[in-house]
Amino acid sequence: MSFSGEVKRELLALTDRTAHCRIAELAAMVSGAGRIHKTENGIGVVFVTENADVAQKYITLLKLAADITASVRQTHQNKASYQVAVTDAADVEKLFLQLKIIGRDGHIREQMTLADGLLLRKNCCKRAFLRGAFLTAGSMSDPRKSYHFEIVCENDEKAGQIQELWGSFDLEARIVQRKNHAVVYLKEGSQIVDALNVMGAHTALMDLENVRIIKEMRNDINRRVNCETANINKTVSAAFRQQEAIRFLQEKGVVGELAEQLQEIAALRIEYPEATIKELGTLCSPPVGKSGVNHRLRRLEEMAVRLGYEKKEL
Repeated sequence: MSFSGEVKRELLALTDRTAHCRIAELAAMVSGAGRIHKTENGIGVVFVTENADVAQKYITLLKLAADITASVRQTHQNKASYQVAVTDAADVEKLFLQLKIIGRDGHIREQMTLADGLLLRKNCCKRAFLRGAFLTAGSMSDPRKSYHFEIVCENDEKAGQIQELWGSFDLEARIVQRKNHAVVYLKEGSQIVDALNVMGAHTALMDLENVRIIKEMRNDINRRVNCETANINKTVSAAFRQQEAIRFLQEKGVVGELAEQLQEIAALRIEYPEATIKELGTLCSPPVGKSGVNHRLRRLEEMAVRLGYEKKEL
């Protein structure tokens, strides 16, 4: 099972104890995958999903939140899907009243996909709504490959509502257009962790955190190795350049005319080509610090350049 599937399986096992949170989660599922359609008796509501367990969760919420009994029907068109229909006029009215789709004037609101703000006043209800939205139209990538969490919405208004709800938990979700849909998404690993916590997927949260820790350790090791490699390359390149400059001075016959300190460091650099600056300093008599060794080698290079030496690099 994919990581996204594991998250949904964990969320499907959660059932809120309070009626208002159940209604909020039901509202998210209806707004994400519910459709109003005409029936012989008037109108009905059909919920469609490709996930059988999500369909069953919808049936459970219908019973708990609105005391409506429904059943699922599997269809096979382009691909398998599961439909849950509420067609009884009394049940439809109960559902609409619970979800505040019917206003005080008795008229059905034009945008059923936009949940009524009265259902989302409490943080617990916002959590339940976001959980329902993810179960219905959400997905996330395998964190071992990349960090991406999204909820697909039919229109910008719906996407804006989801974005605002994430914002109430200090999560900066963004919206992008994909074909005919608006997609609300999170890309940062830390924000996806927080999103899982908001929805109540705590086991998935720990799994994601473990992946993040391993990734960060690997990245840290790679950075250190790259840094060490760069330093080694820099040291080797400098040593090569110093040796070439000293050999140039030897060919010119001027090394013997140099001060004793410069003759000493020149001889040590040729004798110990792989020694570090610190190691060369300890070989001097008396020992010299790194800055002193660097100063002497730099003077040798400068002298070679004045005599016509052209610097070479590995």
